[in-house]
Amino acid sequence: MPRPKSEFEELYPCDFYEPDELLDSDSMYSVYEIARLLQGLDPDAEIDVETEDILLDWAIPWIMVNADDLVVAEPPSEEEPGYYGLKT
Repeated sequence: MPRPKSEFEELYPCDFYEPDELLDSDSMYSVYEIARLLQGLDPDAEIDVETEDILLDWAIPWIMVNADDLVVAEPPSEEEPGYYGLKT
């Protein structure tokens, strides 16, 4: 159910990082690392599974929207995710 804006103490702009603001041009990142970076966390930060699932909800659409600026690499093994980096 929608809620009135007046119910919230503060509203923030919905700004997201541009790929070149978030990613190092010489590195490749898993979707999990990108999810952490989008929240201002270290890519290796330890977080619980529930939080990681929520962060992925932000990271996956961000990757899709910015796909034209990214490259993708095959995962090192079948058990690992693929890696994304800046298109140079």
